[in-house]
Order: sequence, then structure tokens, then C-alpha cells
Amino acid sequence: MKQPVVAYVSMEIAVAPTVATYSGGLGVLAGDVVRAAADAGYPMAAVTLLYREGYFRQSLDAGGLQHEEPQRWQIDAQLEQLAPVLTIPISGRDVAVTMWRYSVRGVDGDVVPVYFLDTDRPENDEAARSLTRALYGGDARYRLEQETLLGVGTVAALEALGHEQIATYHMNEGHSALLVLALLERFRSAPHGPPVFDDLARVREHCVFTTHTPVPAGHDRFDLDLAQEVLGTDYVTALRALDLADHDHLNMTHLALRASRFTNAVALKHGEVSRAMFPHAKVHAITNGVHGGTWTSAPFAALYDRHLPDWRRDNWQLRQAIGIPLPELADAHAQAKHALIERVAHATGKLLDPNRFTLGLARRATAYKRNDLILRDTERLAAIARLFGGIQIVFGGKAHPRDWDGKGMIQHIVGVAPALAGNVDIVYVEDYDMAWGAALTSGSDIWLNTPRPPNEASGTSGMKAAMNGVPSLSVMDGWWIEGALEGVTGWSIDATTGSDDERTADALYTLLQQTILPAYTRDRNCYLEVMRGAIAFNASHFNAQRMLAQYAIEAYAPSSTQTQTEPADHRLAG
Repeated sequence: MKQPVVAYVSMEIAVAPTVATYSGGLGVLAGDVVRAAADAGYPMAAVTLLYREGYFRQSLDAGGLQHEEPQRWQIDAQLEQLAPVLTIPISGRDVAVTMWRYSVRGVDGDVVPVYFLDTDRPENDEAARSLTRALYGGDARYRLEQETLLGVGTVAALEALGHEQIATYHMNEGHSALLVLALLERFRSAPHGPPVFDDLARVREHCVFTTHTPVPAGHDRFDLDLAQEVLGTDYVTALRALDLADHDHLNMTHLALRASRFTNAVALKHGEVSRAMFPHAKVHAITNGVHGGTWTSAPFAALYDRHLPDWRRDNWQLRQAIGIPLPELADAHAQAKHALIERVAHATGKLLDPNRFTLGLARRATAYKRNDLILRDTERLAAIARLFGGIQIVFGGKAHPRDWDGKGMIQHIVGVAPALAGNVDIVYVEDYDMAWGAALTSGSDIWLNTPRPPNEASGTSGMKAAMNGVPSLSVMDGWWIEGALEGVTGWSIDATTGSDDERTADALYTLLQQTILPAYTRDRNCYLEVMRGAIAFNASHFNAQRMLAQYAIEAYAPSSTQTQTEPADHRLAG
């Protein structure tokens, strides 16, 4: 293992389906960054928290009501416990922290370690022990204590493990921003008294920040009185002295922005939205990508191995997929679709038809993602399905336990299914995770995405689909603005519809009836050419290798040191 020079810090990191330390896109993206670093032999270490009960295990009753239970997993079988025990002050007491390691191994054997911080130790009180029990659970105090553990604990953990050459701390979302306070202690010029602005300038040289959400409510914000109770007087004094607090509140995104030499959004459009949200910050754009080796199904991996044998080391070779014979592409997709059908049958007892057009849609169930938009006019959808021999839709995705609108969306999908059966067969798979994500994005005939613009920061599920030759059918938001080549990589639902659900649904139905289903049922080679285009144009670019290379050049390299209050660089907005 190389001595790491970059520390990648994230509230959740999905290292494997059997390690329940992620809830969805943020954690999976973080895992793909780490996997790309291992493939490249890039000197990185990652830090996150260990969640003994995961996010939650989802089950649905007959009416589609979501129920949650702890997502327990075999920690000892998956992770290696390390000897040092840390002590982190949180809420006026010392919290003992165990460190665990998961080694992510790259295509050539290089290793990137992921360190998990765990407070479930007998010497801790019950409240402290529970800090690494559940992801995104509890009240504001619980959340701030978790983020203190992550931020302050990261710096302590890396020092305890002898990683003294860390030059860059990459904060993946604002959850990890409190590492800035630990670095201020490390780099301050005077041993006593509060840090000064020169100290903050030294910290800024070592920090970069990625923001993932264009929704203001998605940025963690805590009352400073609570922050004083959790962090202590010295840290809050430092926040005030260096203008890192917002009046009487601690905004984690603002803290990260003010303490970073480089900030990026996760798509070009998201960069524009973020610059409008944070007009005094310089926000670049590095569009997300997915790890090819992880998200390419076995049939497509075998196909690429025959035609593009070094594609795992160089995802750009997928550009040459434009020359893969269509019959071989069709055969690989048929195998991937059969694997999905078998998995659905085993999990639900529902047997799908391999000859029917199958839409996949699996996203976090929350209002702005509009997962049920395709069901807005069920009579019209059924009529379209009858014209083309029927349609199948496989849904998946969890709603946050306190997201009642998201739970209602799932109930709506499950509730309309019986009336549509025969024309439109609907399956909602429970407990969506990495394994389901891989099966759905490879086995569907098209990948549907209908968020309400401009709320999609990036999205990566459509990128996973492209790795398997599955075209996207999406509104123009997030990464799809960059990846959409109409009739070449997929199809775009009229961008002028904006947030009007009725018009967006109308445009979706029209595309299905007039363009997509005629191609799929009556001109299969035309449809296969779009599948091939999705690989050649999108999989070759929207991958984690390209994303990591951009981070290495634009964010991690010394030349990326910049003042965050410079005017926005509109060249990066496309």
C-alpha cells in the first residue's frame, strides 16, 4: 500500500454490498472514487463512520407501506480491526473510538484503505456508543455529534495510523467539514489563544470540497448554542473569530466553502446552480462518473474482454464499442435481462416476460425525484402498452423513515399496479442496494429518470446503465444535460416542461408511443444502435477513471490552490 497523500472523507462509503455503510447515491459515488483510485494506484486513504445497523432494511406491506428495521451485518467478517484506540472529545466527555479497515484492491493489485470509525465500546456511555449505530438517524444533536466524530476523528485517525504525508483532505459533502477545526489546531502559529486568519489560510491549502445538493434544505445547519455544547468553547470561539459561523448558526457547507482552496459541484448544470446559491464562492464542476469494473454486468464484461481487452484499465477504450457487432450486443443484453428476471422472480415471485419492453427506475423515493410520474395517466399508459404488446416497469428505492411524501409515492406505485396488470406489469423490489442497482441498470431495456429540474445535482444510475448498453430516458437535468445525444445515447423528455408534472408526463408518453416503442418492437437494429451509442459515447466518459483524473489535476495538484472568493470561472459551466 502506498503512503496516502489524499484523504477522502465521506459520511458514507459503499465499499461492497455486504458492508451496510451507505444509503444511496452519495455513498456509492464515494465508493466509486475509492475504487478508481485503487485501479490507478493513486495514493489515497478514505475515512468514514461504521454503522452497525446500517441505514435500514426496507420491507413493504401489501399496500406498499414501507417498514424499517435495523440492517445488521457481519462486521468482523468484512473489516479488519486495528490496534490504536482514539479518544475524541464530544459533548464534554471523551469518546473512545475503534478503527476498522477495509482494503479496496484495484485491477493491478494496488490497495486503497478505507478506515471506519466505531464508538461501540464498553467504556463509552450509551449515547456515545450509539453514534455509530445508524446512518442519518436521530435528532440534531445526534447528527452534529456524528459529524464531529467524522471530522475531528479523521484527522486523529490518520495521524494515529502514521499517515503523516496527507497533503489534501477531500471533504465529500459538508458532513465532514469539522475536520477544519482539527486542522486549525494542527496548523496554528501560536500555541495559545484562538487561531488567526493566517492559520485558516494554511488550513485552506490542504482542503478541497465537493458539494452534492442544489436543494437548500440538504445543507446541514446547527444552532451555535448546540455547537458549543457538542464541540466545546474553544472550537466555537475559533468559528466566530475566523468568520466561519453564520451569525448564530453553524452551516456545514459554508464552513467547507470558506476553508477550502478548491470547491466543485458534480455536474456542469449543478455548477451553475451552486454558483447562484453561493455567489461569493468559486465553484468549479467535475461531473460524476461510475466505476466500470463494478457496474458492468458479467455478460457485458465478457463482451468487452473480447473486443476491448484492456477496458478495465482504460475505460476510454469503451469509445471503440461503436464497432461491436449488434448481434453480440443483443446477446449480452439478453443475458443481463434474464439475470434480472431471475432475481425478480426469486425475490418477489413475479415472473417477468423477457420479450416485453422493460423500464427500470430505482431512485431514492423523495418528492422531487417524481419516481411515479410515469403513472400520472394510467389509462394513457395502458393504451400505449396495448399497442406494443405490453410494458413492464421495475421500481426500487427507499424513502427516508421521516419522508412521508416519499413513502406515499411508494404506496402510490404499489397501489396502482393491480389495475394495470396485463398491460403494464409493475414490480417494486424491496430493500434496494448495490446488488439490486447492478441488476436493474444492466437488465432493463431503458433507464427512466424524471426528477424535477434543477434539483438533480448529477445522478449516476443512468451512467451505470450506459456501462451495460442501456439507454436513458430522462428529463434534462444533472449529468444527462451533458450525456444526452438524442436518438444516439437515449432520449430526452422535453426540457421546456420544467416542473410541470402534467406536461412532463405528456412528453414522456409521446416519446414512448411515437419513438421508443416503435424502435424497440419494429426496428430492433435501430434500438441496438442506440444501446451501442450509450456505451461508446457515455460509458467511455462518465466513468470514475475520468472523474478521478480531473480531481487529481484540478483539485489535488498544488496548482489548484485558489482563493474561494474569486469570480466564478464560467468556462467550466459549459
